[in-house]
Amino acid sequence: MSAIPSVDLEDFISGDPARKEKFVKEIGAAFEGIGFVALSGHFLSDQLVDDLYSEIKKFFQLPQEVKDKYEIEGIGGQRGYTSFGKEHAKGKKEGDLKEFWHFGQYVEDNPKLEAEYPANVMVKELPKFNAVGKETYQMLEKTAKYVLRALALHLDLEETYFDDFIKNGNSILRPIHYPPITTEPKNAVRAAAHGDINLITLLMGAHGKGLQVQNHQGEWVDAIARPDQLMINVGDMLSRLSNNKLKSTIHQVVNPPRELWGTSRYSIPFFMHPISEMPLNCLENCIDDKHPKAYEDITAGEFLHERLIELGLVKK
Repeated sequence: MSAIPSVDLEDFISGDPARKEKFVKEIGAAFEGIGFVALSGHFLSDQLVDDLYSEIKKFFQLPQEVKDKYEIEGIGGQRGYTSFGKEHAKGKKEGDLKEFWHFGQYVEDNPKLEAEYPANVMVKELPKFNAVGKETYQMLEKTAKYVLRALALHLDLEETYFDDFIKNGNSILRPIHYPPITTEPKNAVRAAAHGDINLITLLMGAHGKGLQVQNHQGEWVDAIARPDQLMINVGDMLSRLSNNKLKSTIHQVVNPPRELWGTSRYSIPFFMHPISEMPLNCLENCIDDKHPKAYEDITAGEFLHERLIELGLVKK
């Protein structure tokens, strides 16, 4: 597959059984074929998108000493600010050329999870920043719920299989700033080749060149969405659950041509995580003689912890 397929979520939620089935087939084929899809018909309004970009640009333009006070020790970067170059891809020593912010779950009716998750960090200098972040988080979470319902049907599961696992899940909204490049990077790119940890990722801001996806032939394919689309990909948790039926695809953000080094890039992924207790044991209906069980049993929480150590965000 040499291009990223497009789908429209309105087909799935239309109430028309034929359109719903069409969406399930299209997204299932895309996620088996290349692991990425460009999705329109999501729940983000144009105004909300504009407001979020405005707020995150204001935040990343704050003086470094102001941003640094929002970098919280001891929580593995799960909330608040992570400074430039701190995160690296699995197996890489060089830090990625980016800084980012994390909004986390807004827990409802679950004191246990409220105590388990770090609190969201409030930015005093920007009165609208946190409210806009929360609304975006919740609209992306709602979009992801329907995408996972379609994938549950594709995997011959109950449509609502994922619902209880993702309610109050450990999902993260990550506005990223890739600053202008001022000197020749040594072995470093804006985001080195990697697979995502989570169930699915919904990406805002893939509207220009930079994001590349590796297809099953090992070729790098440019992933460019229309302004009204989100780029959605399979993460390692879903790949593991489906015994690799749905592919977690390696992707990267390459450095721009030298004439564009002076420009910033902004990108906003939403990493859909389940609650820690969700078992990621390979589904029985994805195991057969041709596809033997590929992974040991593990929970989502155990798997996330392993990966955060590998990424350098949590110490052993």
